Amino acid sequence: MLKINTFRSLKNRGFRLYMVGMLGQMAAMNMEMVVRSLMVYRITGSATAIGIMAASGTLPHIVSSLYGGVIADRMEKKYVLTFSLAGFSALAFGIAISLTTGWLNERTWWIIVLYSVGLSTVVGLMIPARHSIIPELVGIEQVMNAVSLSAVGMNGWRLMAPAAAGFLVEGFGFEAVYYIIGSLYIWAFIFTAFLPRTSKLVETSKNALTEIAEGFKYLRSEPNITWVLVFNLFAVILALPHLHLLPVFVDDILKVGAGGMGILVSFSGIGAIFGSLILASLPNQKRGLMLLSSTLFLGLMLIVFSFSKSWGLSLGVMVLIGLGQTGRFSLSNTLAQNYSSDKFRGRVMGIFDMQMSFPGLAVYAAGVLTGIIGIEWAIGSLAMMLVAFSLLVMIMVPQLRNLD
Repeated sequence: MLKINTFRSLKNRGFRLYMVGMLGQMAAMNMEMVVRSLMVYRITGSATAIGIMAASGTLPHIVSSLYGGVIADRMEKKYVLTFSLAGFSALAFGIAISLTTGWLNERTWWIIVLYSVGLSTVVGLMIPARHSIIPELVGIEQVMNAVSLSAVGMNGWRLMAPAAAGFLVEGFGFEAVYYIIGSLYIWAFIFTAFLPRTSKLVETSKNALTEIAEGFKYLRSEPNITWVLVFNLFAVILALPHLHLLPVFVDDILKVGAGGMGILVSFSGIGAIFGSLILASLPNQKRGLMLLSSTLFLGLMLIVFSFSKSWGLSLGVMVLIGLGQTGRFSLSNTLAQNYSSDKFRGRVMGIFDMQMSFPGLAVYAAGVLTGIIGIEWAIGSLAMMLVAFSLLVMIMVPQLRNLD
């Protein structure tokens, strides 16, 4: 039975406000995760188009994440979050209006590419602040608990929001979902605005590029953080493309449509919630080994999913994929924050978030390969590489394996 300490971070009023606001944001993001790729595939009928859309946000995300890390170390993080959430809402309503008026169609699907560029830019500016505000709210010793509980909230919505989005698409169209997404970002904005002021504006005469360079220089002096970030980079490149290419699986392999895609993503949320609650209950020990084990398990489950043609098997495996994915994300996030100093934590998390842009290039490559060797081998090959990479690091890098 889980102890009450599982929820200890929620005793903090600031973290409770953060969680309620984040629930709105995560509901929106989980719905958007389903509908954007599916919308592109329905409009164009091309897996390569999904890859183009995903890759289009790569460079903007890389640049904005690095600047976002500097902003998080310089500015009060509460205001970074609120301005970003306002930007998310405006972008979502822009797509909704484009669909309603007919501006967005098979000839103008490049609008979605522009939307992806804008979304990736705002995400990059916001995420370092969203991660690095957690130690300021709860204290460094409760970071793993707070990060894990955040993942519970995020994955709780993954259990419901994607399935709801899929059925809303079938019943009311993509525009209805984007109006809801924009409204959910407004919800997040309102609650985030009530967060306590946790940090102060840092006066500095250095320009942003100098501070970015100092962040990378800091990493060279902190091998523990460097190993976590290097491992996480390869893991996200190999593990995340399957999410973007789910429309190909649901339409061409499993033949279950938008509703089925939402259900698949929702089932991954079941495993993710279970994994997050386990991590929230564990002490701060053997987290390096748990990170490697979670990623290895994730790779094995992705192999099974890639070659599955059974709806029931695919649903069951998605639960286990969610379990592995939340372990990989929560543990890498926690270790990166725990081993960072307060002065550089924003920039470290900016580099951590920057890595989330690289799967866009892998999605593009996988989209092209899908047309040549099929979706099963395109995603299955990436999963096989993830398994081999995790085993190699587990054996050859004891410094990462032994991190607490």
